Amino acid sequence: MNVSPEVAAARAKLSAKFDSVRTGGKGSQRRTKISKHQSSAADDKQLQAQFKKLGVNAIPGIEEVNMFLENGSVLHFASPKVQAAVASNTFVITGHSENKRLEELLPGIINQLGPDNLMNLKRIAEGFSASQGAAAKDDADIPDIGENFEDVSKA
Repeated sequence: MNVSPEVAAARAKLSAKFDSVRTGGKGSQRRTKISKHQSSAADDKQLQAQFKKLGVNAIPGIEEVNMFLENGSVLHFASPKVQAAVASNTFVITGHSENKRLEELLPGIINQLGPDNLMNLKRIAEGFSASQGAAAKDDADIPDIGENFEDVSKA
């Protein structure tokens, strides 16, 4: 087979590139992708440096943080790390968060509800009273079989 000089030069150039990406000696597997390993610790260090510039201080003893969203759901942080810069009105909350419905957290967060969440609370109460009314209606459909069950069973 007769190969043109341009094709031979291109093949030589290509084989020279492949020699530099071998993981072992001749005949070993080539790396298909050179991956750059990045650590998230560097990102965390940069973030902490920015927080330090803002002058945030850690606030100890906070067990939970709840953020009430516009759609009526709650962003719930259990045992978060809270930092604050009061002078610049900046708060930093880090930790695992969950999106929960207001009904799931209700008994414990009534004192945290503001006037903007009052409508959501009324809606939940109306839904609860409607379900209680439906349960009472179901009880009314049960026929009365008598006062004493033992007398009915003996007869």
